[in-house]
Amino acid sequence: MLEPAADLHPHLRNARPPGTVRVDMHSHTCYSGDAVTTLDELAERVESTAIDVLCVTDHHSIRGALEAIEREVSCRVVVGEEVKTRAGEIIGLFLTERIPHGLEPEETIARIRGQGGVVYVPHPFDPVRHALREPVLRSLCAAGEVDALEVFNAKVSLDHLNARAADLATETGLPGGAGSDAHDPAAIGAAYVEMPDFDGPADFLARLPEGRVAGHRFDRARAFTPRIIPSGLTQT
Repeated sequence: MLEPAADLHPHLRNARPPGTVRVDMHSHTCYSGDAVTTLDELAERVESTAIDVLCVTDHHSIRGALEAIEREVSCRVVVGEEVKTRAGEIIGLFLTERIPHGLEPEETIARIRGQGGVVYVPHPFDPVRHALREPVLRSLCAAGEVDALEVFNAKVSLDHLNARAADLATETGLPGGAGSDAHDPAAIGAAYVEMPDFDGPADFLARLPEGRVAGHRFDRARAFTPRIIPSGLTQT
């Protein structure tokens, strides 16, 4: 059995203000390839958390998000994808189609926007991830090509890296997001944005600046366990 969410994430015990939702903006399933969360485990986990909306942002796949929606897990699911571009990673939220990796950042952003999606930059400045190179990130922000920045990532090991991301969001006037970056079930909900409820991507972006970032680092070493998962994990 999974550990109770309240034991791992004490901030989830607090009652949310009326009319707000808690959104974990960055999470992974086994369709990412480097994550271990099966859809059964995801469904079990979200039942024991106070997360209202989970953005499933697998690497180069939207299949996990679509399957989570089909099985009607006990929270809303936003279809996302973490895409490795030639200059680092970008997340698209509210997607309808998979975006191929290896494109220039501008092309990736154009494809996200072409689907009516939200351009979200994960873990800026983290040297151990495939973060967007800083000159590219700053150029994209200046050009209005970024919709939101991840200012709290629960897997970032050093506080000052999240703080730098928050400073950049303030400097550029972009809203800040937060996510667990969960690669195992227990981490889901470790970080989130508590924000006014929303309807669709445009409303999400309009309300995100009113949100409150919450959470804590979740750096417990995850235990990989043998499991049988479908083939073609990086495909739609």
